[in-house]
Amino acid sequence: MVYKLVYENLKHRPVRTLLSALAIGLGVTMMLTLVGLGEGMMEDQATRARGVGADLVVRAPGSSVVGMGSLSMNQRILDYVRSQPHVVLATPIGVHSTGGVSSIMGVNFEEFSAMGGGFKFREGGKFADQGEVIIDDLYAREKHLKVGSKLNTMNRDWRVAGVFASGKLGRVMIPLTLLQELASANAKITMIYVKLDDSSQTQAVIDGLKKQLPEYPIYAMEELIKQFSVSNLPELKAFIGVVVALSVLFGFLVVFLAMYTAVLERTREIGILKALGAGPGYVLGILLRETVLLAVIGSAAGILMSYGTRWLISTFIPASFVQAIVYSWWPIAAAITLGSAVLGVLYPALKAAKQDALDSLSYD
Repeated sequence: MVYKLVYENLKHRPVRTLLSALAIGLGVTMMLTLVGLGEGMMEDQATRARGVGADLVVRAPGSSVVGMGSLSMNQRILDYVRSQPHVVLATPIGVHSTGGVSSIMGVNFEEFSAMGGGFKFREGGKFADQGEVIIDDLYAREKHLKVGSKLNTMNRDWRVAGVFASGKLGRVMIPLTLLQELASANAKITMIYVKLDDSSQTQAVIDGLKKQLPEYPIYAMEELIKQFSVSNLPELKAFIGVVVALSVLFGFLVVFLAMYTAVLERTREIGILKALGAGPGYVLGILLRETVLLAVIGSAAGILMSYGTRWLISTFIPASFVQAIVYSWWPIAAAITLGSAVLGVLYPALKAAKQDALDSLSYD
């Protein structure tokens, strides 16, 4: 009987029920989208790093593991790395930020291609002169580019020579020597990717390199890939915490306003229930059940809307952001939403439970 009454109360006011559920769902979507962006970006970086085909990587001192870095490493180190036992190929990489999350990468095409098993070009091919650039298919889709298109970056126009399948570390690539010249960083690189003749010797090679390069971070690829985690980005963790707090506040206010209005609208109804013998606990239980049902509907709507945000991101800005669906956060987001909703209904529910039956029946 109680649940039928709860259902009829929500059904009787469909617009308010729908808007309240959608508003609650927005908070869930905010949480899931941000967490998904963090996880998706990390997974994307890990996939692209794995696509290089290297066994280990040497990075500049003080560089961030999850960041692409800058042109700060002396290129002379490359000769020392190449002289190590079991090293069959070592190729330098240069990375220069072009603003926001975008960057341009300088490579020695033949070396880089040989290390990863070659590029899979969707159209076109490698750059043939100093005014050409190759881009991955996601970047081409986001920027609406194709072979022969003009791309303006680093204060100059480039001709797109080729579009390759994503998963090769960078999205935009030019010759390394040209990047060094344009960035005023001659003989400077960002990192060195190393291929061995026997991957089982990876740790031995790392130990040997660290004896002469103790200040340089050197990682086996699997070790490096494990570092691509939101937990290694304290700024992002803090930001997620702020968004979760805002979602709690948002859910609290939505439920508080919706249920406070509902209590005012149903003052005479509550008076009738009390006149028929309903106690404060009965009235309180009805409003709490309504809130829980709204929170459940809102959580489901928020989960569904997170798929919508992923579609929008993958359709319009696939090269800039990647959103993953983080299933482990579904119950977390739902629990947070439920908690904030229950907090929001407490005052209106207690107010309704304490109403005098005679006063409620005379309410106009």
